[in-house]
Amino acid sequence: MGESSRGAHGVAELAFSARDVARVRFAVSPLWQVGSSVRMLASGAVDPVHRRWLEQVRPRVAAAGLGEGWLADLVPPTGYVPDFLNPAPTGPAPTLAQELAAVVASPACRVRRDLDHFGHHRGGIGARLRSLHADPRTGLARVAQEIETYWELALAPYWARIRTVLEADVLHRARQVSQYGVGHLLDELHPQVSWSDDVLRLVRSRRFLSRETAGAGLLLVPSAFKGPGLSTRIAPPDPPQLAYRARGTGTLWERRTATGTAATAAVLGRTRTLLLTELETPATTTRLAQRTGISKAGVSQNLTALRDAGLVTAHRAGRSVLYARTSVAESLLAAGR
Repeated sequence: MGESSRGAHGVAELAFSARDVARVRFAVSPLWQVGSSVRMLASGAVDPVHRRWLEQVRPRVAAAGLGEGWLADLVPPTGYVPDFLNPAPTGPAPTLAQELAAVVASPACRVRRDLDHFGHHRGGIGARLRSLHADPRTGLARVAQEIETYWELALAPYWARIRTVLEADVLHRARQVSQYGVGHLLDELHPQVSWSDDVLRLVRSRRFLSRETAGAGLLLVPSAFKGPGLSTRIAPPDPPQLAYRARGTGTLWERRTATGTAATAAVLGRTRTLLLTELETPATTTRLAQRTGISKAGVSQNLTALRDAGLVTAHRAGRSVLYARTSVAESLLAAGR
């Protein structure tokens, strides 16, 4: 992302009119979390912030064969990722299904253009991506299906926690806009970004950018799995997208104490409160039975009740089912403390 006609080498400059400023907005995008988390897994690195998540998810992803699938081909550890994988969200909080529908509906010409660009950077594309190039409609349906599988294994059990961090970031930055204006927001967004004289400047940008080629406005996308740098998507007529690491990501996987649950237990009962506190990390019925000493039948019965009440979700992971707390359960436990 970048326009270098007026800036120094490696500095992109994007001018803003009053109309562009009025079109600056945020979106919490599931697909951006998919792409950035796949990249983290593919890198083989052990990010200290995400160590707990990586230790839990890597074996599941490997067992499902996703390390050698469509996502492995489309999302390399570094470099360009085809833009059709990150369609511009039409609202502030699209669902994964809504975003995948936009991916599947990508025009064939855009898919082929992105793959040509991808192949240029990677020194060519393999047989799987050549088939996508030849038949985008069929290939995109398969890509979407694999993304759904990855989502269930790697992100859905943790989505309540991840979404809370992303929404808190957006709330913080919306408050900045209300107090100091859009210019202050953009100037404070990231060390690589600065704002002056109605121009947004990005240091170390790798993509050419101008208002004529980037579309109107700006879409800001917080990510829980981003590294220290920025990611961009330039695909007019969509607005340019700028993805950055969300505030509070460092606390994402911190263990939360289970003390002070008496008030919650008085409402839900001791057994169901115990199961909710144990689901600080998503777990199977067998694992919960081992941790709590409750029989598997008892665990299953109580999880069904918690799920019916909207406090627990279930996610298929191979032959097992992972249970996870919802945002409602997180709020209930926090209030009880």
